[in-house]
Amino acid sequence: MTLPMLSGEPQVITVGAELLGEALDAQAVPRVGVDWRPPMPGTAGDLARVLADPRRVRANETAVGRLTAARPQLVGVRPAHEVLDLPRGTFLHAGPPIDWERASGPMRGALIGAMLLEGLAADAEEAADRLAAGQARLEPCHHHRTVGPMAGVVSPSMWMFEVRDAEHGGTAYCSLNEGLGKVLRYGAYGPEVLERLGWMGEVLGPVLRTTLERTGPLDLRSLVAQALQMGDELHNRNRAATSLLARELAPGIVDAAPGHAAEVLRFVNGNDHFFLNAGMAACKVSTDAARDIPGSTMVVAMARNGTDFGVQVSGLGGRWFTGPAGVPDGLYLGAYGPADANPDIGDSTITETAGLGGFAMAAAPAIVRFIGGDVSDAMAATRSMYEITLAEHPAYQIPGLDFRGTPVGVDVALVARTGLLPIVNTGIAGRIAGTGQVGAGLVSPPASAFTAALAALAEAAEPGGGIG
Repeated sequence: MTLPMLSGEPQVITVGAELLGEALDAQAVPRVGVDWRPPMPGTAGDLARVLADPRRVRANETAVGRLTAARPQLVGVRPAHEVLDLPRGTFLHAGPPIDWERASGPMRGALIGAMLLEGLAADAEEAADRLAAGQARLEPCHHHRTVGPMAGVVSPSMWMFEVRDAEHGGTAYCSLNEGLGKVLRYGAYGPEVLERLGWMGEVLGPVLRTTLERTGPLDLRSLVAQALQMGDELHNRNRAATSLLARELAPGIVDAAPGHAAEVLRFVNGNDHFFLNAGMAACKVSTDAARDIPGSTMVVAMARNGTDFGVQVSGLGGRWFTGPAGVPDGLYLGAYGPADANPDIGDSTITETAGLGGFAMAAAPAIVRFIGGDVSDAMAATRSMYEITLAEHPAYQIPGLDFRGTPVGVDVALVARTGLLPIVNTGIAGRIAGTGQVGAGLVSPPASAFTAALAALAEAAEPGGGIG
């Protein structure tokens, strides 16, 4: 009797390392390649307990369903002291909790600038001394339904985008975008920075508030979906989204404040990142809708303070799981180089958390001219993120992938199981306070933040069930 395996055409499957597969390819041998990776070192036990939690599958379906169903709308622009009840001498910042002693250069620079803006110090030296002496209260933006780009510093007099989820009723906030270069969020605090912030508080914020009172809410979910079709990924490329937002606001600005319309529209037109902050608040209110679902392993926040990278998970409440922030790899401005770069900083990774930014780079091939690499790298980055996410966003679609939805809902268990880390594209701040932006690029989060979250999920897991 002839065994079928010996009489038929052999079928070859290769798993893991590509060395054998490449040898077969060189001999024109047909094969099926399986992209298998071992779990992250030391996670096997925790991973088994988490995967066996009988709540996990349903909890994750609920979490990612709430995230993708969110309908963020821009409903207002108001001062931080008004919407956040932020008292004088209290400042919000990006990322997990941090104090002055551990704060990086750009974080310190932004806090110094905020002290000067609020009139709490006469000069930078006095501001630094007061901060070092603990005479200001520092709290994470995320603890106040807020997100802030880069250093993310919010002071009471700053004006905020107010975004409401029309589906679930939540609200989130983000400051107004200053533009690029020497700006507070990158740690610069010179006279031109404070002058611009003063104008934003005296003119830009009030004009936008009056405009939105006249126009009513703007559908940010729709604007994001359109911008993806037009070549944005909504983190480091917001040109289309900013244009769409300006088109929506311009008639109302002219009607609401004819005396300031030209300068306001000129500022928005000259700032391709103006939409970023509104988009961040939209992502924040969407991910917040998925919080506090017992058994869920889905990430609801990724954030950096320039020292630590932290994640929060739906099933673990407001706990932070952190690791050291890495230095981005990318393109630098002028004579700057890697030695000038601060470790990764900012709450803008809320875009990746919601399925945009680095997860949507396949929609924005031009992004590679800003962060480095080539178009194939952008396509590969997005495709790889489907392996660690729970769903495809029904509204945020990528033309270059046959209108496939962006990968959304980072699953801590899938990160540990595959060894793949979320891809983040980001601006790069100078490590010395006052420098400003020095470049842009890609960065990987620390694996330790995800393995720590997995361990906590394993401790909280209910027994029973099976691997799903």
